[in-house]
Amino acid sequence: MDFAETISALFIVVVAAVSLLSNLLVLLCFAHSSEIRRQVPGVFTMNLSLCNILIAVLNMPATLVGIIREQQPFADCVCHTLSFLETFLTANSMLSMAALSIDRWIAVVFPLSYSAKMRYRDALVMVCYSWLHSFTFSLTALLFSWLDYSHVYASCTLQPREGAGDRIRFAVFTVVFHASSFVLSLLTLCFTYLKVLKVARFHCKRIDIITMQTLFLLVDIHPSVKQRCLVEQKRRKQRATKKISIFIGSFVICFAPYVITRLAELLPFVDVNRHWGIVSKCLTYSKAASDPFAYSLLRQQYKKVLVSVVNRLLRRDLYPSSGHNSSLDTENEYCLQRIS
Repeated sequence: MDFAETISALFIVVVAAVSLLSNLLVLLCFAHSSEIRRQVPGVFTMNLSLCNILIAVLNMPATLVGIIREQQPFADCVCHTLSFLETFLTANSMLSMAALSIDRWIAVVFPLSYSAKMRYRDALVMVCYSWLHSFTFSLTALLFSWLDYSHVYASCTLQPREGAGDRIRFAVFTVVFHASSFVLSLLTLCFTYLKVLKVARFHCKRIDIITMQTLFLLVDIHPSVKQRCLVEQKRRKQRATKKISIFIGSFVICFAPYVITRLAELLPFVDVNRHWGIVSKCLTYSKAASDPFAYSLLRQQYKKVLVSVVNRLLRRDLYPSSGHNSSLDTENEYCLQRIS
């Protein structure tokens, strides 16, 4: 294992730890907050977090062992199972991000009819389609024995068998799989988030007009106040663009190198370097660590839930009580709620 592979191995360790911890925090918020559970985006976020946790627990360690040992890390049966899960979980996570973008598009562009257009049942149908879509491609790869260890990517993944006829079928499968997973999700992200950005800029423009009219009427206002208002206008415009850039940019940066590499290696004259193969694989794993922050943990709602959970745990540690006292506390809390 050379220096580049050592760096890649350390990177996978860090990404696996961050991904596992952050996605578990998302599930913790989902379990402790009835408000998050009632909201439609919580369904997509939970599905995405579950996929990321399984990738961090199963696929990342397997790739890490493959890099260290420079050979197939486990027996054929285990490796085939990991390849099946990688295909399933990667496609499922991509479609979950697309579903989240559709939900935000409807919420921003059609706010008055959001509850009718995006119901809880509709979210469950979209998640079921995501599972069915991912399972179909994984099962197809399993039936054609395209699940094996790849030395180029140091992981158990999609791998063609020997033979010209089988390679043609594998090439068709690979193109269709990435077109219906990566390309479809990317087009959905671009369409929905650019629509969201258009609406956000329109509202910012209206707010800016009102602000400028107010500043014009307030002749005796202090110059520093006007300056702060202008700075806030600029921040407001940049905030929406920054969020959209993070959603689309992180998806492209993390998944595009690996997808392009898998499509390029279908050509007979292309020979993928092992170092680049491992790097592109590590980039896909980094998406599992960034998703919780991009979609959940940095939102005010999730921050409040985490703070309340931490405060509750600290209260238990600082003021331990017996069963009798806890029951009295429950009764007192219930009485206070009735009074208020």
